[in-house]
Amino acid sequence: MNMKFWQTVGKHSNSVLSKTDPEIFSIVDRENLRKNNTIELIASANTVSPAVLEAMGSELINKVVEGYIGQRYFSGCTEIDKLENLAIHRAKQVFGATYANVQPHSCSQANQSVHLALMKPGDSFLGMDLMHGGHLSHGARTTLTAHHYTSLSYPVSREDEYLDYDQILKQAKEVRPKLIIAGASAYSRTIDFKRFRDIADQVGAFLLVDMAHIAGLVAAGLHPSPIAHAHIVTSSTQKTLRGPRGGIALMGKETANEYGHKLDSAIFPGLQGAAHMHTIAAKAVALEEALQPDFVVYQQNVLDNAKTLAEALMQSGFRLVSGGTDNHLMILDLRSQGMTGKEAEERLENVGITVNKNLIPYDLQKPWICSGIRIGTAAVTTRGFGPTEMHAIATMLDKILNKKLTAQIIQEVRHQVSIICRHHPLHIEEDIDNEHSYRA
Repeated sequence: MNMKFWQTVGKHSNSVLSKTDPEIFSIVDRENLRKNNTIELIASANTVSPAVLEAMGSELINKVVEGYIGQRYFSGCTEIDKLENLAIHRAKQVFGATYANVQPHSCSQANQSVHLALMKPGDSFLGMDLMHGGHLSHGARTTLTAHHYTSLSYPVSREDEYLDYDQILKQAKEVRPKLIIAGASAYSRTIDFKRFRDIADQVGAFLLVDMAHIAGLVAAGLHPSPIAHAHIVTSSTQKTLRGPRGGIALMGKETANEYGHKLDSAIFPGLQGAAHMHTIAAKAVALEEALQPDFVVYQQNVLDNAKTLAEALMQSGFRLVSGGTDNHLMILDLRSQGMTGKEAEERLENVGITVNKNLIPYDLQKPWICSGIRIGTAAVTTRGFGPTEMHAIATMLDKILNKKLTAQIIQEVRHQVSIICRHHPLHIEEDIDNEHSYRA
């Protein structure tokens, strides 16, 4: 697949910012340089297209907008209404939804809005445990929802590290939550949304599916869709969907009429103020891109790269949580390597590879230390990486996450990272040296 479409211009010879605020411009420029010379393996990271970037930085940033289409609190919204309506239409089209709200500033805020719409303070909800792959907004003790509602969590199986739906049903029957949350931040297996709905129905609970990480895979038809099963579906618009940082909320025809107005009111004015129209424009552009045939090819490449990388890492002796991956991410358990996730993250960043430390199921380490790292293939696939690069990355990780690490190995891997990045530049004016091999 030709990835030129995703390459962005790195230098801005006509930049106003460079003249008016050179200090900020310098930071932005250095961040561009850092990213262009880094292998990005953070599972929630990606790179937007030039069109998404242009919409995000457009004149729309100057328009103050509160309320919904036809019910604005400010005038001058004729074009704004057209824009939001288009974004809603595209979101419905991409995901086969009957209802869409494109105003959430993030998926976390969309999740909070669902609590506000469907629950009363003190009601209980059941979400995936943070240690086992859940997200902070699914009930972590430090979050707003855990302060206002009774937060309960379900684990993965200790035996195989998969979700145990029989155990989740048993737990749900015991605690009778008002809401069950399905979805994850660090779970590498396909989630059975139908089974989750069956569990919710048996205990009289609402089902919220947070598909933030897998939204792009769902849009491409490469992961089962939650729309027909959940009462409400939320998602971020970055990650695999490859849009701007923001959120959306969706519903199928079963629940749209009954709960759409409640969720609208919970988002605005319940939780948020003015809508960010420049972000909504960028969401609309990304959603249009998700409707194109190339997007399906891209998502299949994301999956293929993840499977290739996972297999190569396991062949190198790494243990992956649950023994592999069905989606774009994987969790490496580093206990057999004798190091923590924190140390691994620091070692890899030192050679130009970014990951994030991550808890593994039943982890004995503190959350800021962790026993594992999370790796994803969405960002590197956008950049044009394929099977050859996946094998090279696995070999580099094996070298760096080894007790026998030496200064010479560090230097060698830094060079290999540099060569790979030069072969797959983010910026179109970068020169590519085709005379060097980056096979590790």
